[in-house]
Amino acid sequence: MNSSIYQRRIDRVCAAMNEKQLNGLIISDPQSIWYLSGIQNEPYERMYVLYLEQNRNGRLFVNKLFDIPHTDFEEYWFTDNENAVQILAENTAQSGTIGIDKNWSARFLIPLTEYNKNVRYVLGSDCVDDMRACKDSVEQEHMKKASRINDICIEKGFAFIKSGSTEKDVAEYIDAQFKAEGAECPSFQTIVSFGANAADPHHVPDNTIVQDGDCVLIDMGCKKDQYCSDMTRTNFFMNAQKKHTDLHDLVRSANEAAEDIVRPGVRFCDIDAAARSIICTAGYGEYFTHRLGHFIGQSDHETGDVSSSNMSEAREGMIFSIEPGIYLPGKIGIRIENLVLVTKNGCELLNKVEKHWKIIGK
Repeated sequence: MNSSIYQRRIDRVCAAMNEKQLNGLIISDPQSIWYLSGIQNEPYERMYVLYLEQNRNGRLFVNKLFDIPHTDFEEYWFTDNENAVQILAENTAQSGTIGIDKNWSARFLIPLTEYNKNVRYVLGSDCVDDMRACKDSVEQEHMKKASRINDICIEKGFAFIKSGSTEKDVAEYIDAQFKAEGAECPSFQTIVSFGANAADPHHVPDNTIVQDGDCVLIDMGCKKDQYCSDMTRTNFFMNAQKKHTDLHDLVRSANEAAEDIVRPGVRFCDIDAAARSIICTAGYGEYFTHRLGHFIGQSDHETGDVSSSNMSEAREGMIFSIEPGIYLPGKIGIRIENLVLVTKNGCELLNKVEKHWKIIGK
């Protein structure tokens, strides 16, 4: 990626820091550091920080164990035998307000506050997270590629199911197809649920064997070029009861009602309400047990959600899921999920697979 893209991103983060009156910002999320620099590194338990200040080059703090290329940042290297937090404390602002990444370990933050007692430390993740929420054209294309692979593989997954198939069989087959189609890996553990197991939204595939009349719920995603996809479809094996297909039609209507109103300026709570009101009016409100959607990008779940409590507004370039569901314990679960990209005047669906239920296994 062109280095000017990273500089533009850093400039925008610095502008956000200025608005929040931050003298500095400690960024520890490896994905955010990659987003701002192109540097790929997984530090595990070791300290790893990109520190930004207004009108000054960024400073990168990294353990000598890691093989990363030299950068345009001021670099501070340390070993396991050195006090990394002290090195950070001595080379960051000694007064004022510093923003901290939301996931930075307390074992680094608490000692840092002891070193620099004249600094006020506050949550500063929004400076980066708000920008990452709106995908640029390069990111959008990566996510479209990941979704195209997901479309292909979910169709293969449903076609693979036959009498005697277990949930684990199908999940393992789908994961293999991701690699065959050029994805790096699944973006989360593939969910395959038969029958009553689908009433658990996060069911882990087991040795349950598919039975005639079962609903078959598949929730899956892959990672391509650092970015994720995610999608859920629910079908029926060999045959379906009308009360179950009616339930599916209800969930699909809720999904489509929410998608129809997505555009810049619409509040996330209103998008959630568009789907939830349909399910509640039909008498199934208590069985729609989760928010309507989540943001997605380098991770399957990024900062931001589509929920009744989120009063913020959709912006062009945001990508998030729309995934209403109804879960009847011990009986059945239905969920339909698409990713939507907010465009100038509406939204684009990243998933092209038919949402209407179908009979599989014949």
